[in-house]
Amino acid sequence: MDRKDQLAAWLKNNLDGQEFTLTTASADASFRRYFRVHLSRKYLDSQTLIAMDAPPLQEECAPFVKVAKLMRDAGLHVPAVLAQDLSNGFLLLSDLGNDTYLSALNVESAPSLYLSATDALIKLQLASKPNILANYDEALLTRELQLFPDWYVATQLKFELNAEQQMVLKNTFDLLNKNILSQAQVYVHRDYHSRNLMVTKQNNPGVLDFQDAVYGAITYDLVSLLKDAYIQWDEEQVIDWAVRYWQPAKKAGLPVPADFSEFYRDFEWMGAQRHIKVLGIFARLYHRDGKDGYLQDMPLVLHYLRKVCERYVELRPMLRLLDALEGRVPRPKYVV
Repeated sequence: MDRKDQLAAWLKNNLDGQEFTLTTASADASFRRYFRVHLSRKYLDSQTLIAMDAPPLQEECAPFVKVAKLMRDAGLHVPAVLAQDLSNGFLLLSDLGNDTYLSALNVESAPSLYLSATDALIKLQLASKPNILANYDEALLTRELQLFPDWYVATQLKFELNAEQQMVLKNTFDLLNKNILSQAQVYVHRDYHSRNLMVTKQNNPGVLDFQDAVYGAITYDLVSLLKDAYIQWDEEQVIDWAVRYWQPAKKAGLPVPADFSEFYRDFEWMGAQRHIKVLGIFARLYHRDGKDGYLQDMPLVLHYLRKVCERYVELRPMLRLLDALEGRVPRPKYVV
């Protein structure tokens, strides 16, 4: 019996034997699969539910259940866990619908959608307590950054770094880590972006894919949201939305810097870490897991990274390394 058949049998037991059909709801960048359960009659006042299949050898369901409760207690709109079989990797969840932020975002809708998303983010951060989630510590940050040389540089680009270039990477990683670890620490969703936020009628947004949540830098989720790998906004707009998060966050008592320019620098440096990591993840998804859909999103991620490295003198060596990786010749500087 394959996993889908096992899942169907488990669902039948938990749905009082009623008839249902399964369709693919989504697949994410892991081994988890999500199916929409179409019911022959309503169950808890709903005609559809979501079934998660998380193979126990590759994934765990327990973190999803734990973080779902944590986020719900914080006032966020997350799927309710209706039934669970942690040993076999099955969950039955309420259905937050089909309307992702990515599908709904446009110039007219964006201001209100992002306002709802930052309001929800502030709720989550205000609920933060240490020693509940794993720390987003230096070891984890560095392990993520290492995906860049291992998968993007060596595997995707087939580029061998020389000793000087390896030192540039190490120094850049050390600089980023030092800044990130000095930031205030809060609950971090870790993938708070347009594909994981759902447009809902009540308590918008619905929040998905939070099982990898950690306790880390306060700017992480905001940069995931506003420098999204799947949709781009002008920098002036990003700054405006960042201010519209920062002002109420400060008023609510969250430990953001009192000066916005300092906050935005932290935001950008956090983004550099994330974008370095994401380039490695997207390359790994293609070369290891056979998922080529993320390759089209690499240019935007690289654009974000280059812009930050251009702006800050400490990150210019990383910019020159990116030039070398792309075969770019630096522009000559003319003295007038």
